[in-house]
Amino acid sequence: GDVRDHLHGRAEIVAAATARQARGEAYAIATVVEAAGSTSGRCGDKAVIDAAGGIAAGWVGGGCAEATIRQVALECLRDAQTRLVTLDLDDGVLGVGMPCGGSMRVFVEPVLPQPTLWLLGHGRVVETLCRFGARLGFRVVVNDVPPPDPQHFPDAALLIGDDDLYERLTPAAADCVVIATQHKGDHLSAVRALRSPAAHIALIASRKRTRLIRDFLRDEGFSESELARLQAPAGLDLGARTPDEIALSVLSEIVLRRRGGTGRPLASTAPEPAQRGTAAAREPARAS
Repeated sequence: GDVRDHLHGRAEIVAAATARQARGEAYAIATVVEAAGSTSGRCGDKAVIDAAGGIAAGWVGGGCAEATIRQVALECLRDAQTRLVTLDLDDGVLGVGMPCGGSMRVFVEPVLPQPTLWLLGHGRVVETLCRFGARLGFRVVVNDVPPPDPQHFPDAALLIGDDDLYERLTPAAADCVVIATQHKGDHLSAVRALRSPAAHIALIASRKRTRLIRDFLRDEGFSESELARLQAPAGLDLGARTPDEIALSVLSEIVLRRRGGTGRPLASTAPEPAQRGTAAAREPARAS
């Protein structure tokens, strides 16, 4: 009876989460951590909520309680922060409008796909980007012709060596692309990258080469707003000279944009409110 239904429900939740993880899709897990009164949700109830806000599996209560949790899940997926939601089911006006009474607290956690760092090119800068990127939690893909040497990229999840036209460059919305091909095909890879939803596109090149690439992209029909997505020359002004310093500069810019930083010295910035610091410390789960 109840035990069998409980186990079946758990199996559905695991299956729904596993399927989305395998496809690299974002989702959220909502868990009832406290329930009082005649609530429809019980402590321990869980639900998997997909990227569109739909309940893929499980149960955390019906009616407006479910609608509220689905909306919160979307907010969690947008800002990559967990939330603990208190639902007052006694108050039909100020609460969630359910007549059943009682209250619930629901913990909502986003599970985000591991972002990929696409590195196009070779050389010491790319090797260091691969090593640093993996340490920062990226799945690293290195694409170059001739094929990259596995000994130079031990941290890469995938090495691509047969893609002259960059047809295998398929970044998702959370991914980052760094073009470091030393002029070889950088205009072609830039076109491919700009036609993708990638969150960050960087070109390691001189200012002269950057101007030539931007002119080429304009001729290809890209608007100025689209060209603004191309960070070129790539990186923050750290005064970098060595390949390792250049790689650090490029990845620093990626972290800055992902986390919404300012790039100013911490000593010159005002302390953050305690609430924001606490939220920032709660990392979402990553589907690897």
